[in-house]
Amino acid sequence: MTDLPAAGDRHFLPPYLLERIASAGSSRLSECARHTLLADGRFRARAGAVALPSGSARRGEPARYVYSAEQQQVLPGRLVRREGQVDSGDPAVDEAYQGLGATYRLFWEAFERHSIDGDGMALLATVHYGQDYENAFWDGRQMVFGDGDGELFNRFTVALDIIAHELSHGVIQHEAALAYVGQSGALNESLCDVFGSLAKQLELGQRVDEADWLIGEGLFTEQIDGRALRSMAKPGSAYDDPLLGRDPQPGHMEAFVVTEADNGGVHINSGIPNRAFHLVAMALGGHAWERAGRIWYDTLVDPRLLQDSDFVAFAGLTLANAEWRFGAASVEVEAVRQGWQGVGVLS
Repeated sequence: MTDLPAAGDRHFLPPYLLERIASAGSSRLSECARHTLLADGRFRARAGAVALPSGSARRGEPARYVYSAEQQQVLPGRLVRREGQVDSGDPAVDEAYQGLGATYRLFWEAFERHSIDGDGMALLATVHYGQDYENAFWDGRQMVFGDGDGELFNRFTVALDIIAHELSHGVIQHEAALAYVGQSGALNESLCDVFGSLAKQLELGQRVDEADWLIGEGLFTEQIDGRALRSMAKPGSAYDDPLLGRDPQPGHMEAFVVTEADNGGVHINSGIPNRAFHLVAMALGGHAWERAGRIWYDTLVDPRLLQDSDFVAFAGLTLANAEWRFGAASVEVEAVRQGWQGVGVLS
């Protein structure tokens, strides 16, 4: 039986990638990967230990706090930038600050949600966590970012969708609290990819046909043969590298991966609902956050979405929410139906 992470323990980089590096990388890279896996395991026992500072009482305005761990494994670290302060000149600090703001903007402007908990919760980020730490995670209270190893991985603040992905775990935690195992865990990961991509698209003002639909673009250095960690448009195509192997994500239920690793394949099988969302968004056109994203958000906050909901249950709720918001005979309902049929979840 696979050990399940604590409620708040959500790491961006899948454990199977770190395990490959630990077993086949150079001596330095193997040590970095082992060190990261060990640090990730420790946080299962202490997630959510940081007390939150004051949130935002003004709807539409975030309360951001960015700290530096200064290469130590401490949280939250030293406060280096807070809401309203100018750029610090430290790329990781300023990327984290901007990413927190862009994520807040998505949930506020697209879904009228006031921060992670809907009630102005403070947005915390700690950068420069540990030595050569190769991950980013949401610990139930705050975001934490490593600087990467500089050989395979750049700093984990480099991509806005990474930041938005991890913060979205917090939104899920306060809503459906989807169990982080099997299909419900894959839905948890997929929803974070959806909102991560939407935050990036909103920030760039992109329509669906202008977006790259990649998650983690820029995270890999030039030494890795890959564009990003995941592709929502073509799961399984994000990377194919001698050290990391090939992107294992399926894009259809016919290729669903049955495994005990990765909490039952939560980072792997999330490719299926990811592609379903992409199909819906492309069919509807325009800005993805306006219709497809609205349906997915409505489903996330729907009390009928249970902690152990599987793909079929989630798909059924997206259809119900599309009908509720846009009408039974709407193009939105048909697009949602065809999207899930396209990945084999609905027949």
